[in-house]
Amino acid sequence: MDMDSDSAAKAADEPDWLMDEPLEHAGAASEQASAPPWRVLIVDDDVDVHVVTKFALSQASFQGRRLSFLHAYSGAEALAVLRGTPDIAVVLLDVIMETQDAGLQVARQIREELHNSAVRIILRTGQPGQALEHRIIIDYDINDFWCKTDLTTRKLFTTVIASLRTYATLREAEQQLADLAAALARRSDTP
Repeated sequence: MDMDSDSAAKAADEPDWLMDEPLEHAGAASEQASAPPWRVLIVDDDVDVHVVTKFALSQASFQGRRLSFLHAYSGAEALAVLRGTPDIAVVLLDVIMETQDAGLQVARQIREELHNSAVRIILRTGQPGQALEHRIIIDYDINDFWCKTDLTTRKLFTTVIASLRTYATLREAEQQLADLAAALARRSDTP
């Protein structure tokens, strides 16, 4: 049997890469049950994109936490959801919805008006263009940019998990800064 056949045979015997991560210790099951899910906001005017995205990520988990999906079908809906749900970790954001740049305006408002620097923004477009992509990466505080036709299930999974990892790290750093500020405030209050 050649190397490719061996690899294919091993891959067929291995569990699906999109399934839950193995539990590291006996207490992980109870932690997973009590840990809130990661919130992912899907913003797209195409219902099929919502269905396919949710299906592709339905079995994914990170740090023992599943994903929970929120849905918006326009830029205005997306901003309303983000205002009402501050713990959204990832936004999968279509560029062209009710206007040619609705998604870009949402990205700008997330950072400038909502002052949310932690949420990871992944732009997706059905209108590829390298010049457009370069300009968007430079001009907007987004974390990734994909043409929908290039974003396979595996790439979507990888992008979302990497974004969750970054989000978790940012939130942890924010908490450490808040704890440090509180400790410094207590020290300055003591005579």
